[in-house]
Amino acid sequence: MVNLTSHLLRKAIVFSLMAIGFAATSLAQAQSTYNFGRNVEVAYEGWRPLEDGTFNFMFGYMNENWEEEPDIEIGENNFFSPGQADRGQPTRFLPRRNRFTFEVNVPADWGDRELVWELTVHGEKRRAYATLKSDYLVDNMVIASETGALGAGSSSPESRANVAPVTTLQGDTVDGKHVRSVRAGEPLSFTTQLTDDGIPKTRSNADTVRMIAASSGENVTEQMVQNQMALRIPWQPTVQKLNGLFLSWNVYRGPGKATFNPPQPKPWEDTRPGSNSAWGLNWSPPIIPGDGMIGTTVTFDEPGEYVLWGRGDDGMLYHDAFMTVTVTE
Repeated sequence: MVNLTSHLLRKAIVFSLMAIGFAATSLAQAQSTYNFGRNVEVAYEGWRPLEDGTFNFMFGYMNENWEEEPDIEIGENNFFSPGQADRGQPTRFLPRRNRFTFEVNVPADWGDRELVWELTVHGEKRRAYATLKSDYLVDNMVIASETGALGAGSSSPESRANVAPVTTLQGDTVDGKHVRSVRAGEPLSFTTQLTDDGIPKTRSNADTVRMIAASSGENVTEQMVQNQMALRIPWQPTVQKLNGLFLSWNVYRGPGKATFNPPQPKPWEDTRPGSNSAWGLNWSPPIIPGDGMIGTTVTFDEPGEYVLWGRGDDGMLYHDAFMTVTVTE
């Protein structure tokens, strides 16, 4: 609990300073909707130890745009230092806040060195500095709290017993990697098995809305209840996320657009009603088959080398899978 509290306090200070910086922007910028043309802030989320004695540094980002998804190739505008520039970071940046997006493994003798992720978007250079300082230590309760599944600094016997889901892409592998090929414009179908321990129990604001509307008389619609709830959302130090198991596939690296069927829940914090995001006001988790087998189809609009990222999320914890797709003309 001490670690969780200090971690959240440090994050609150950092983002309070960021908020002050944002408030100092010009009036013209403040009036913008920021759909396009804004920067991407990189974030060092913390570190966690592994059983083999090594450590994983955890990174995320805040894309200030609501619509633009910048593509920044590995190189002078997207690299790690010292050492290898490519540490498995994304080159496609989804909108808004994306936490705990990827991890970088470092050896047991890393010591007090820093690992720096540098990203330049629209001419704005940003850096995230990763270290093994004790107040950056992350555990499952930190992840659940910072992604909004728990209140700040809180936990329960159920949440402490939770185990992350397992996301398993079906099919053959090449050198341990899932590799596929398809022509541009033609659908590629694949299956992912998503299994979980059933913790936490599914919680949906959509169910609450329906219940309130049904008990309030025939003249009260679900939309009216939803509007009232939106006006009464209390201030809280962390985002609020609805507990529910889901799988989301997205482009992690690649030159063009990919269309997924069915449409995927967003893995980023879109709080708008109807946003198909676990952070959305009236989101309902999708129905997962009993065997956990989920079919997905993706179609690419242009040729190139793509990496797809699949995240299984139970509302508190997550597990990722990746697939490399060569798209030909």
